[in-house]
Amino acid sequence: MSKISSDTLWELAAAEVRSSETGGGEEDGVETVSERTVFLMGSKAGGKTSILLRCLDRDEPSKPTLALEYTFGRRARGHNTPKDIAHLWELGGGISLSDLVQIPITTVSFRSLSVILILDLSKPNALWGTMERLLQAAQAQLEKVSSQAQQGQKSKSGTKHQTSVHSAARVLPKDFPDRELISPFPAPLLIIGSKYDLFQEFDSDKRKVVSKTLRFIAHYYAASLIFTSIKSESLMLKTKGFFSHLAFGLDRGKTVSSDPSKPLIIPAGSDSFSQIGSPPTTDVDITSLHAKNPKDLWKKVYERVFPQENTSEQRELKDPAKDPRYSEPQIDAMRAQKDQELDQYKRNAAKSWKGLELET
Repeated sequence: MSKISSDTLWELAAAEVRSSETGGGEEDGVETVSERTVFLMGSKAGGKTSILLRCLDRDEPSKPTLALEYTFGRRARGHNTPKDIAHLWELGGGISLSDLVQIPITTVSFRSLSVILILDLSKPNALWGTMERLLQAAQAQLEKVSSQAQQGQKSKSGTKHQTSVHSAARVLPKDFPDRELISPFPAPLLIIGSKYDLFQEFDSDKRKVVSKTLRFIAHYYAASLIFTSIKSESLMLKTKGFFSHLAFGLDRGKTVSSDPSKPLIIPAGSDSFSQIGSPPTTDVDITSLHAKNPKDLWKKVYERVFPQENTSEQRELKDPAKDPRYSEPQIDAMRAQKDQELDQYKRNAAKSWKGLELET
């Protein structure tokens, strides 16, 4: 019997992993199960859980996300076919727990991972800071795991397998608008503006600033953008289409709406800087803002209209152990006892140190 070389075995294993991560295909008439990962993050209390439950057709009340929660969705492609799986991670706490992005974004998941950023349109004064902090955290982790994956394959198999690593990077079509001027996010990105029912009550000029700014950001990152409200069945149906596109590879639909007086629905690649136009300024001389780049210019204009909240204060997360929603009488009683013992220990230790200082 001929012996199969370790290189051949490695190539077969690597090909199988790549096939499962990218949705696979059919081999010998047997359909493989596609597994994708979707990571949801965004504004604190911005409706992430409610939107996710509606997209999964789950009729259950939403609860505040404490830190990072996992669930999954399954969908069959047809009759008597295996169900594709979507691994779904939701980050709670707004920007306060952005360090937890390292859990869902790993060297195993990043090739099949998509990101959904949900921003609360009813709180424009926290919108830019939330968006910037979370996208920076996710992008840094994506770039880190991508580099680790490249280094891992180099060390295991030399340079001949580098092509498979680079193919996992996001590549835009050659006809993508402004392809040379944008900075695509490392993974497919969907930006959802939530609570549109409250946002539509805003002054029209303020709505225009928010809408045009988010259009710029979405196009800059080659992302899709949609405004939605859980109180609107039609908007949630369109939102579910975008979600299902990322989670299961389904068609997201062809609807496009860029009218600032209506909910925005803009699939990636359907917008352009020429259509978006310049930042909406009325009382500001753009040349006086001293922006480093176009994105920085939009930020400065946006913050002139909506001064951003102090994000450092938002990082002080309330102690969940003291939250009455998660009370456990026996555990809480034991915790209180241990806290008292710890306080007593600290007092005794302080007295001991004072005694030592006096003796010396």
